[in-house]
Amino acid sequence: MKIAMVGAGNAGCAVAADLTLKGHEVTLIKTSHAMHDDNYNYLVEHEGKMTLNEFGGIKTAHIAKVCRDLEEVRGKDVVIIYIQTNFHEQLIERLMPHLEDDQLLLINPGYLSTAYVLKHCGNKKLIIAEAESSFIDGRIMEPGLFRVGFRNVRNPIGIYPAARKAEAIAKLDLLDERLVYLDSVVEAALHNPNMIVHTVGSVMSIPRIEKSLGDFCLYHEAYTRDNPATWRILETLDSEKMDVLEKLGFARLKYVEACKYRNSLDDNEDAKEVFLDYAEMDTRAKGPTKVDSRYISEDVPQGLVMLEALGKALDVPTPIATALIAIASAALGRSLRAEGRTPEKLGIENIRKILNDRP
Repeated sequence: MKIAMVGAGNAGCAVAADLTLKGHEVTLIKTSHAMHDDNYNYLVEHEGKMTLNEFGGIKTAHIAKVCRDLEEVRGKDVVIIYIQTNFHEQLIERLMPHLEDDQLLLINPGYLSTAYVLKHCGNKKLIIAEAESSFIDGRIMEPGLFRVGFRNVRNPIGIYPAARKAEAIAKLDLLDERLVYLDSVVEAALHNPNMIVHTVGSVMSIPRIEKSLGDFCLYHEAYTRDNPATWRILETLDSEKMDVLEKLGFARLKYVEACKYRNSLDDNEDAKEVFLDYAEMDTRAKGPTKVDSRYISEDVPQGLVMLEALGKALDVPTPIATALIAIASAALGRSLRAEGRTPEKLGIENIRKILNDRP
């Protein structure tokens, strides 16, 4: 298939290389000059050469085209958005003139950005998919070299509209990315693991992040078998999320169970142990290296603010989400609630359309 990967950060480059190795014609599009320009320049100068180091196994891909031109999404079967969710609405507005009827737009992850597509591209007959989390975890170690830290064994995906789900699956299955399909993009949005694990671990570790001067690994330090208090905060926030999901008409599913489903094929394993094994892996990348990083500045306003706003609309209390938003805002010296996504920003009517779109 012809695929446009919109976003040339860590995950975008890795998945672009992975899909290239699987035989697809991939165009990698960089959307800003904020980060990874050295890697982008390397790819341009070396015919799209991107090497994946996956636990010592080395594979090199030559991505078909690397550019900064959003119009390159034209004529592609699948367009994948792989940038920080803070910038989804602006990017979708910029993409709108170039998107074409019947294209499949995959947002990875989404945080309910389907609503932004309806808001800005409602006149186009797009198929929209949202993923819970990135297919591949890891970091660009040097220009042209990505070290894989983890690869999900299942990647849950929601699709809108439901009437085009079979058509979407026919395309998405060709990606060969171990995809499984949910009933709604709402489930994918609220089961984004970063809303739970990044926010609790980072906010509760702010002094340690500052003291470490870049030598901090959230998964190795915030989540261990010796940190029951932090774990109780995570479970309480997770319960608030499940309360919102239940009020919206979806099944309750714990964070650790969703993690186990993505990370393990062994149904007999204990879900918390699956998460702890994942957290303890030597390939876990360091981070956050500073307090004002995506672990807080993305996942608090885009995740927790959305959860809190949905809770208020549904009369579901979310005191832990509210407390984390307040602490994070104080730490960063700005209102993350003002930056966050709310039903008003997403469009209340768009949310209604999505909620009413059930198989």
